Amino acid sequence: MKQKVLVLSLAILITQLTFGQTLTTNSGAPVGDNQNSKTIGQDGQVLLEDIHLIEKLAAFDRERIPERVVHARGTGAFGEFVAASDFSDVTMADFLNKAGKKTPLLVRFSTVTHQAGSPETYRDPRGFAVKFYTEQGNYDLVGNNLPVFFIRDAMKFPDMVHAFKPSPITNGASDPNRVFDFFSNVPESTHMLTWVFSDYGIPANFRQMEGNGVHAYKWVNAKGAVTYVKYKWVPQQEVRNLSQAEANLIQSTQIEHATLDLRNEIEKGNFPKWDLYVQMLKKEDFLALDFNAVDPTKIWPEKIAKLIKVGTMTLNQNPSNYFQQIEQAAFSPAILIPGIEPSEDKLLQGRLFSYSDTQRHRLGGNFQQIPVNMPKNGVNTYNENGYMSLRPQTGNVNYQPSTNKPEVKDDAKFKYSKSEFVNVTTAQSKISKPNDFAQAGDLYRSFSKKDQDALIFNLSGALKQVKNKVIVAKMISHFYQADSDYGIRLAKELKMDRKELESLMMQ
Repeated sequence: MKQKVLVLSLAILITQLTFGQTLTTNSGAPVGDNQNSKTIGQDGQVLLEDIHLIEKLAAFDRERIPERVVHARGTGAFGEFVAASDFSDVTMADFLNKAGKKTPLLVRFSTVTHQAGSPETYRDPRGFAVKFYTEQGNYDLVGNNLPVFFIRDAMKFPDMVHAFKPSPITNGASDPNRVFDFFSNVPESTHMLTWVFSDYGIPANFRQMEGNGVHAYKWVNAKGAVTYVKYKWVPQQEVRNLSQAEANLIQSTQIEHATLDLRNEIEKGNFPKWDLYVQMLKKEDFLALDFNAVDPTKIWPEKIAKLIKVGTMTLNQNPSNYFQQIEQAAFSPAILIPGIEPSEDKLLQGRLFSYSDTQRHRLGGNFQQIPVNMPKNGVNTYNENGYMSLRPQTGNVNYQPSTNKPEVKDDAKFKYSKSEFVNVTTAQSKISKPNDFAQAGDLYRSFSKKDQDALIFNLSGALKQVKNKVIVAKMISHFYQADSDYGIRLAKELKMDRKELESLMMQ
């Protein structure tokens, strides 16, 4: 008898140690049996009154939220940013107003065009999004690993993504016939395509890749003076990319190598670090450039805008719940703080709406009340209600202006900077100084012979799959205008002579 009691006691102890606290429903009621549904007799039909079963199935049915249209496959980590200097002479952004100042942050890395379950070895830009939890509110620096982009106007963005996505007829993987059909009519893409089809198009992992803000932004100081800036993250780890052959080998056994690499290295205490740099230009500097300074298909050469170190980011904490902290993380270039404003970049202007709008679709109108998206400082707003509204609203006054609650007021020192216009008319036209090919040629010539060979191999391999030779000819024309050797080598690899190319271009 004593032995049976001892065995029972041990069983209870083991159960308590193994399972800890009592399993409950979402409303906190204890669950008596999580293995068997409530039925009519032992073998009869399941009863609708089994509240726990219904709640469990309903919750399961809603475990997935709409997948991001772009940047669907991703991972992330938490860390901190330490400012290198005091930049208050050029920006009111508080996290940059003192050397050594620490700001907590979240980073999400991603692939751009492919679905959530796709391999991380695909040739694709990589998203590099940072959410700074500053004392003035959240600031999102949303960029990519590459310094430029395919297009310069948000009007083209849905079409570009559609071209990259599976065919609406076949639902097959990204098809070069569709991709190059689009880009053969978008010469501004030549620079970005040169980056993507080089080995930079497949970073070895997330830790060993650079990050770029891509767009120009405005830094505004307390006097209202504006300085245009571009951001660049440089890893303290060696930058490393994969050849197509190396990527194919990894892809044969793994589809999430970069996600696991980041998590495992942080878990081992090998915290990855990036130094943040900015380039600065004044509006009056723009006139001397042979390209539009806020064009996202262009870089600012270091000879005209040197890199200035702003601080260092360290990632030192893995998420404890991937869905809550990474999948629900919502980034938008519209999430700004005083001292940082968008430039006139037409692609950026469209993203200001689109990114926040997609988060409202995915997560609901109150997505900024989800813990990972909440600012660390207090929030005072009369925006209210809607799905999952959790922010406390007290008192009778939920409007402004109000005589009854005058302590809630505007802060005049944080007004937007001024923009001056003379003899302005509205227009729908290309930007000034598009200069579509020069920087693509500069990039090609900057590559080593090995990198040039890889670019020609990768790009010709994709173009060989394109059935419409007119599209191929137009693409070769773009690359030839960037650099004659670039175009000639591609044409030779594709077995197309000058006579054939000229004939095709006449069609």
